Amino acid sequence: MIPILKPYTHIYRPVSHIYLRNLSSITKFDTRKFVQSLQEKGGFSEKQAEAAVNVVNAAINDGIYSITNNLVKKEALSSTAYQQKVDFAKLKGELQTMDKSEFTGLKKEQEKLRTDLTNLKNRLKEEITKNQASVRLDLNLEKGRIREESSQHELKIEDTYSRIDEEVSNMQMQIKTVKTQVLQWLMGVSTGTLALLLTFVRFYF
Repeated sequence: MIPILKPYTHIYRPVSHIYLRNLSSITKFDTRKFVQSLQEKGGFSEKQAEAAVNVVNAAINDGIYSITNNLVKKEALSSTAYQQKVDFAKLKGELQTMDKSEFTGLKKEQEKLRTDLTNLKNRLKEEITKNQASVRLDLNLEKGRIREESSQHELKIEDTYSRIDEEVSNMQMQIKTVKTQVLQWLMGVSTGTLALLLTFVRFYF
């Protein structure tokens, strides 16, 4: 009697228990009864029936090996695909975290640059205001100095005019005095001449 076939559980250990139960139910059959059936219904001799059962046994074992091997490969592929999905999700999370971190860093840099520009703008505004105030002060001082110098020049001019007027008045007085003296001299000369003429006339006439 040929022994009952047993499933190759050592070949497809990674496969789930559902597949093991299905394969076990397929491979557990009465070989002796199958041999007798071949002898009675098929006209096989005992050796022929046993040989046929051995062929069927080998075919079943090869089929089970192929099925379990494919199941193992399929489960390995599923496991690999699942692991790839997990790795992809992990990588996606890391990339999102990295992008978020980089975005936060860029935002901080942008805020820092904006603050620096605002501070620079304020400093430039203060410097411009200080320079404008200094220029205004210098201009006011220069205007004051020019006014003072102008006032001094005006005083000098007025003093010069006063001196000129005084000199002119003195010259006019001197001219009048000279005129008076000349007139007095002319009157004296005329009087003397007239007296001489009268004397001459009296003497000769």
